[in-house]
Amino acid sequence: MATDSSNGEQKTTSKPPPLPSPLRFSKFYQSNMRILVTGGAGFIGSHLVDKLMENEKNEVIVADNYFTGSKDNLRKWIGHPRFELIRHDVTQPLLVEVDQIYHLACPASPIFYKYNPVKTIKTNVIGTLNMLGLAKRVGARILLTSTSEVYGDPLIHPQPETYWGNVNPIGVRSCYDEGKRVAETLMFDYHRQHGIEIRIARIFNTYGPRMNIDDGRVVSNFIAQALRCEPLTVQKPGTQTRSFCYVSDMVDGLIRLMEGEHTGPINIGNPGEFTMVELAETVKELIKPDVEINMVENTPDDPRQRKPDITKAKELLGWEPKVKLRDGLPLMEEDFRLRLGISKE
Repeated sequence: MATDSSNGEQKTTSKPPPLPSPLRFSKFYQSNMRILVTGGAGFIGSHLVDKLMENEKNEVIVADNYFTGSKDNLRKWIGHPRFELIRHDVTQPLLVEVDQIYHLACPASPIFYKYNPVKTIKTNVIGTLNMLGLAKRVGARILLTSTSEVYGDPLIHPQPETYWGNVNPIGVRSCYDEGKRVAETLMFDYHRQHGIEIRIARIFNTYGPRMNIDDGRVVSNFIAQALRCEPLTVQKPGTQTRSFCYVSDMVDGLIRLMEGEHTGPINIGNPGEFTMVELAETVKELIKPDVEINMVENTPDDPRQRKPDITKAKELLGWEPKVKLRDGLPLMEEDFRLRLGISKE
């Protein structure tokens, strides 16, 4: 039975989890593990699907409404006998028979989640309710990808899982920040009340191939601007910090959490910390040394610093990131060049 680490204390739920499908208990036939990935056509989701499909005992179902995701991210699996793709919005119930649920569905870029903030709230709240209802019905284990945004503009640095955060509940980013906080609440309430097997990952800034080129996040912004020979736009004051985790490391952390015995929440991110000016200088050096760096006005509620405390991930999951920023950026540059049709000089 999973250990409950809410509030930073180790507790054990007294209610047993719902029984999974009878196929799990077959004496004569070992069925494949059936895994649902919501948001599986997105950036992180599609890389997760790639990794899950490497295991011949996994059958993967992806549910995505393509608001920010793309079929193109999954093109190599379409038609595969162990893969199924469903156009579906998680704010509507989904009736499938599965053993595990990776619940990633939600726009994660400020440009997209601010575009329709009510829809973002619905995705986080109603979408998570629907997935928890599914998990309860079929006895599936469910993993929620929460976010470092639950810490808001943190007053503690680096941020441990025990920190409750400093979030503006009525700001322009609140649809995402508070939406994920409610999603975490729902996960633990279903866990305590119904015995659902839950896992919560608080993921920090992630980058890599298949990011939307114009999604407004800083790494993709800088690389796209450099490749287009446009000035790199750094939001003032430029000293605000972020930590960047390469997508393959993130996927490894999510799978370890799902397969482990700890509910979380557990921070999954790279503790290497960079100011926005440092990141811009690194992109400039690696991609376009003669590009300019311009300072622009900041957006409301932009956190001043962000760095994960990954002590729990190391101790409980045996996980820590392997890919350094200087090694990951060229891989992302190559992907962007291919999609933009820009050859290397």
